[in-house]
Amino acid sequence: MPTSRSELNPEEMLVELKKLRFKSKLQDSLATELEREKLAVIEAKSLIQRKSNELESTVKKLKFESQLRRNLSSELERQEAAAVKAQELALQKKSEIEDISSRLSRYLPSRLYDSIFSGEQQVEVSSKRKKLTFFFSDLVGFTRISDSLESEEVTDMLNYYLTEMASIALEFGGTIDKFVGDAIVIYFGDESESEVQENAFKCVSMAVAMQERMKGLERIWAPKYGLKDPLQMRVGINTGYCTVGNFGSKDRLDYTVIGGQVNLAARLESAARPGSILVSFDTFSQISGDIECIELEPATLKGIKEEVRVFEVCSNKKNTLRVLRIATENAECRINVDQLSGQEFEELMEFVENVRRSIKK
Repeated sequence: MPTSRSELNPEEMLVELKKLRFKSKLQDSLATELEREKLAVIEAKSLIQRKSNELESTVKKLKFESQLRRNLSSELERQEAAAVKAQELALQKKSEIEDISSRLSRYLPSRLYDSIFSGEQQVEVSSKRKKLTFFFSDLVGFTRISDSLESEEVTDMLNYYLTEMASIALEFGGTIDKFVGDAIVIYFGDESESEVQENAFKCVSMAVAMQERMKGLERIWAPKYGLKDPLQMRVGINTGYCTVGNFGSKDRLDYTVIGGQVNLAARLESAARPGSILVSFDTFSQISGDIECIELEPATLKGIKEEVRVFEVCSNKKNTLRVLRIATENAECRINVDQLSGQEFEELMEFVENVRRSIKK
């Protein structure tokens, strides 16, 4: 039976007291440790929750990024397909524009067409004064002959004729102003920087080439269309100042030439004999050294008060197309090939050689 505390001696009581104190301290230590472990568990749970939340957030972020990549990939594919389609459409539109542009070029003078599409020429009502050489021509009796032919034959013959004449005009550098039925209006000097004399020479030479071509067309047309009389062209040419530019309204413009000097060329054409070329004195004064002409009786022309000095070109190909010319800022030379003598040729070659040696030095 345990001994009661009253029965313990002082030493035993002291030992017992120490045990009790140790036991109390041990209990306190255990309580403290348990509290720490409890706090550690709570902290661990909190950390686990936090990490779990972070992991969940990371997973959601990764899922979002994955979905975003998929959406972005799909969008890029759609955009790529749209870009390919847009490129195809752009190429198609470019082809259509080029086709339309090509068609429009056939309705406009070449320089005017180029300047409009390059942005150099403004499409607005404007004009300028310039000295040009004007050419008018028509086919004598064409209206009467066309009445006896079928419309298809008339169209075929007229288009063939205009194509041949236009080809010659472009070869000599002329600007085709317009076709009015079988009539043709051409001018020289607006597109080029050539001198007035050079432009007049080109225009008359072109007219002679056209008359030469008409002889070939007569041989083609006679059997093809059963023409009893050959079609002949008459030509009027004048050189002078005119107004050239855009005329019309804001909705409809025409790039052309106007003025009294233009009308004079038209009147000369009306007065010309079939198959001939009439030029005014102003044109004759520019070409007299290169092309042979015969002065006719002064003519009274409709709409012109005073009599006009008129010259008929001698349509001799030798006198026109065999004259070679060169004119630059620092040099000018004109050679009549057919009349050049051997001595003149040697002198010319010696001159060229001297120039060459001088340039080398």
